[in-house]
Formats: sequence, structure tokens, C-alpha cells
Amino acid sequence: MRCVYILQSIPFLKQHYTGSTSDLTARVAKHNAGGSPHTTRFKPWKVLVSIEFEDDAKANALEAYLKTGSGRAFANKHFL
Repeated sequence: MRCVYILQSIPFLKQHYTGSTSDLTARVAKHNAGGSPHTTRFKPWKVLVSIEFEDDAKANALEAYLKTGSGRAFANKHFL
């Protein structure tokens, strides 16, 4: 089971991060502990969206899409 997620920075509300993991609770804790160089500057984070997949390939495809320009536009329109 794989989860695609979108985080929002609590102190910087316009900052978002998209990722995927098999353990969302542990991954968010790692982001909030400064364990990721891409997110440490804007911590702490909260989960805005979480979508679970049984198929890792589909989760990876959605994560890749959400990190494109049109994927960010889709996320802004539907999730943010």
C-alpha cells in the first residue's frame, strides 16, 4: 500500500510539498523533525490530502503528475 500526500506548512500557509510513502505517520514526523532538506525550512507541516493506492506504480505516477505544472494547477484547484 502506498500513499500520495500533500503537506501544507503551518507557519507558511502558501508552502506545499507533495510526496509518497508507505507509512504516512512516520514520513510526516520525519518532515517535521527536519529529516528532509526540501521541507526543513518550512516546518512544521500538516497533511492536507492523502490518497492510498494498492498499486505502487499508480501512486508513483500520481506523485510525478502532481509535481508537474499541470499537476500543481490541478492540486490548487481541487485540493488547496
